[in-house]
Amino acid sequence: MNLRPLHDRVIVKRLDQETKTASGLIIPDAAAEKPDQGEILAVGNGKVQDNGQVRALEVQVGDRVLFGKYSGQTVKVDGQELLVMREEDIMAVLVK
Repeated sequence: MNLRPLHDRVIVKRLDQETKTASGLIIPDAAAEKPDQGEILAVGNGKVQDNGQVRALEVQVGDRVLFGKYSGQTVKVDGQELLVMREEDIMAVLVK
């Protein structure tokens, strides 16, 4: 990937959402919402605090995360749609 996030930003790839409900109904693409889960592909060095020190990020490459529906900025890299967002926009890390 030719994209390196700066400071407290992360690069997230949205995970595909289920196209079937639990009861077996198929959800058409037009009715499906954007997924709110993703996998972190890259992380920045950390957040620069007021005193000049850098605080490392709590997330790391490979983490599956939850984020808000309208979080981040969408960018296309190598034909792939990715999100660039701040660490503070991430609500939770999914633990396996």
